[in-house]
Amino acid sequence: MHRGVAADEAGGAGAEVVRTSEEILMNVTPRETRVAVVENGVLQELYIERTRKRGLVGNVYKGRVVRVLPGMEAAFVDIGLERAAFLHVSDIQASVVVDGEAGPGERGAVVITDLVREGQELLVQVVKDPLGTKGARLTTHVTIPSRYLVYLPGTEAVGVSVKIDDDTERARLKEIIGAARAEFGGGYIVRTAGEGVEAPALRADMAFLQKLWASIQERARETRPGTVIHEDLPLVLRVLRDFVGGNVEKVRVDSRETHERLLTFAERFVPEMRPRIEHYPGERPIFDLYGIEDELQRALDKKVQLKSGGYLIIDQTEAMTTIDVNTGGYVGHRNLEETIFKTNLEAAGAIARQLRLRNLGGIIIIDFIDMSSEEHKQAVFKTLERALERDHAKNHICEVSALGLVEMTRKRTRESLEHVLCEPCPLCSGRGTIKTAETVCYEIFREIIREARQYEEARQFLVLAATEVVDLMLDEESTSVAELEAFIGTPIRFQAEAQYTREQYDVVLM
Repeated sequence: MHRGVAADEAGGAGAEVVRTSEEILMNVTPRETRVAVVENGVLQELYIERTRKRGLVGNVYKGRVVRVLPGMEAAFVDIGLERAAFLHVSDIQASVVVDGEAGPGERGAVVITDLVREGQELLVQVVKDPLGTKGARLTTHVTIPSRYLVYLPGTEAVGVSVKIDDDTERARLKEIIGAARAEFGGGYIVRTAGEGVEAPALRADMAFLQKLWASIQERARETRPGTVIHEDLPLVLRVLRDFVGGNVEKVRVDSRETHERLLTFAERFVPEMRPRIEHYPGERPIFDLYGIEDELQRALDKKVQLKSGGYLIIDQTEAMTTIDVNTGGYVGHRNLEETIFKTNLEAAGAIARQLRLRNLGGIIIIDFIDMSSEEHKQAVFKTLERALERDHAKNHICEVSALGLVEMTRKRTRESLEHVLCEPCPLCSGRGTIKTAETVCYEIFREIIREARQYEEARQFLVLAATEVVDLMLDEESTSVAELEAFIGTPIRFQAEAQYTREQYDVVLM
């Protein structure tokens, strides 16, 4: 069972499509832009773009192949970044060849050396940002998005977003694009925003994309390798191009300069949105209008309180996200089964919202409270299903299992809120727990015995450790320390280090 739609139907622009909302708030500062999607006065989604860490996905570069690796069927391409970018053979169009001519179509069993050579110049697009020590991931299958369409140069494909599920509408759109292709050429995908759009508007979009592509090609001919040819729009403009729909009542922005930029963009590309764009001049921060800052803080907590008194526990790990539903202080008015049912119903709606707000992706396991009634299980499942219909990200849900678990997947469209705003705890290294002072004491005892056997000439051992560990050694564990000194025949001295974490210690031979 599927719900939602991928962020960008062609995957080439890195922007998301918000399907249902009442108001969009934009908080713009010199180094950071935040966009909040509010439905019925409640924060549902948050998008953050920071100047220093703005993604490269969707950018088009003129690159030069610096190394071809036949063993990996890949090449490294210099696009002007700190590290060379990675281009796999599967991401190279058939029209890119070393010698001779070729057009789009089946390549057969060609290898990387048939397609590129060192020193060759290529027009490439970033499909994955650099991560850690890895460079960006590239493709030569460039895609250029507009309001209603995604342009696919060098192909003849015509597609329609899977979110448009009406067969008649799909056929109408394909017919319009197919007829116009004789004039404009290239391949096109109709985006979700194109549903119900008339032929003149679609043709205008095609004309715009043709002009944009022509300008990109011209720049590519004139510029040197290692240069960005085309950059995707900043977040505030992507909002108008991709996020908004007829149900958006207002777009409020707290920057006058950005407001003017939005109006200019809207007048050209989304004129129906221009009257709804407002500048917010209030002294009170725009995100305080709906308590968004407080909501953001709560979205970083593991525990989510429900209105009934129940609560959720959300654990995000590398492999999956688990969500546990608990009744908490909710006791209901009739019996235990009713209490469980009501808590699960409320939790289903809250879970759907938390998935969007925290942008949790991958495998998700939801542990609803066990219900004996099959009717109640189905009601809870349907409630979760309906709540997820407003989610922009594609998801797949399985029925409630015999253990009361719901297994689902949600497509990752961007980093989760926690990963954007936080980093692993330096004390616990992201485990979420740290060893007790007692456990550290016994580790130190074992380390002293190990060193005493290895260095029999030691006259004294000095233990440097956190204050609470040293206090425990000299108080509750003082008898154990004395027994250890007698066992190894060497005195042990302790020194508290205020800068040491609880798990950090050093045993020094004196």
